[in-house]
Amino acid sequence: MTGNALSDAIARLAATPRLLVALDFDGTVSPLVDKPSESRVLPAARNAIDELESLQDTWVAFVSGRPLDGLVRVTEADDSALLIASHGVEVRLTGGAVDVGLSTEERSVLDALRERLQRLAADTPGAHVESKPVGLGLHTRGVAHAEAATAQAEARSAAAELGGFIERGGKDILEFAVRDATKGDGIEVLRKHVDATAVLFAGDDVTDEDGFAVLDGDDVGVKVGDGETRAGYRVADPFAIAEMLAVLSTSRANRAAQ
Repeated sequence: MTGNALSDAIARLAATPRLLVALDFDGTVSPLVDKPSESRVLPAARNAIDELESLQDTWVAFVSGRPLDGLVRVTEADDSALLIASHGVEVRLTGGAVDVGLSTEERSVLDALRERLQRLAADTPGAHVESKPVGLGLHTRGVAHAEAATAQAEARSAAAELGGFIERGGKDILEFAVRDATKGDGIEVLRKHVDATAVLFAGDDVTDEDGFAVLDGDDVGVKVGDGETRAGYRVADPFAIAEMLAVLSTSRANRAAQ
């Protein structure tokens, strides 16, 4: 773990009475890969997460843009895991999920856009469309920059023509949703659920900025990689996150043993 300031912040977190560790998945505890279905938590990060979850008054949650079923699969989460999926739309608290309850009109406009995006992806080798509970994502990882930009422009045009969509950009993905929710909303749900006295949130993407925005007081936000951020701290990559989690786990366990 690099940086004395971050080391001091982790030491303070280790001492908080009730700690919530909220983690983005892709690019945070798992390196970015060309096939998202093959992503997995780094072994060192998994070990640290397991150790944190074994400690009293300590909770670990994943906060992701992935749909809930996909998030469960790649995180290999058990029924007790706390999960925020689809940018805060889907919430699983100790095994239960919130029903998003799409209306007939919302389903209709999603189906129409899905058809348009699938045709677009078929004409853009390497692109694919991901269906989410309240939206769709056009993935362009592995697509040349010019072709990806053209595909995204056409996707925006199709969504604007149909109307009723909220656009959200990310790393090599452009998403369109019929409901608005953010990772910040999800973190606040988790904070209340476990009555946390402090929150650690780590993320790498622009959508994680909504999560950093709700942090205050003794909370700690950690940005992974480059880019402007509201987070107070920054590390280089998922390997640094794994190291940070291991330090936090050891420090918290040592305090509990005193």
